[in-house]
Amino acid sequence: MAKILDKKSYFLFFLSFVIVFLLDQGLKFLSLKGLRFNSEFLDLTLVLNDGVAFSMFDFLGPYLKYLHLALVVALFIYLFWQKKFLQDNIIAFGIMLSSGSSNLLDRFIHSGVVDMFFWHKWFNFAIFNLADVFINLSLVLIIVKELFFKKKPLS
Repeated sequence: MAKILDKKSYFLFFLSFVIVFLLDQGLKFLSLKGLRFNSEFLDLTLVLNDGVAFSMFDFLGPYLKYLHLALVVALFIYLFWQKKFLQDNIIAFGIMLSSGSSNLLDRFIHSGVVDMFFWHKWFNFAIFNLADVFINLSLVLIIVKELFFKKKPLS
């Protein structure tokens, strides 16, 4: 049976979750209030994405938020069932679940995810938000840890 998470792990998870959630929602709030800028590489512009990455699944309309909710809940349940994997990647999963929850909140409040970053140097990329960046960062952290820093069991 997996070891129960200690108080430090819960604190790190909660802290990473709250910081990322507040950063993402704060930037979305500023974007909704009219914050804009243009640079050679990146523009800050407001778009409500009613799909997922690259507007995929936008045909699901208002039902997409329930699919999104089911995926976030399923990940929460899986991670608290797989305590060792969660423990090994506690901050990365705090970041990932916070980002997913922030985007989910957007779906319920704004009927779409608030996106604002438009990369246009060398190529035009899809408009994305801070939560999307943090989701990718959390995946990189997990992959790097699993590939390069995973402790091998003693045989």
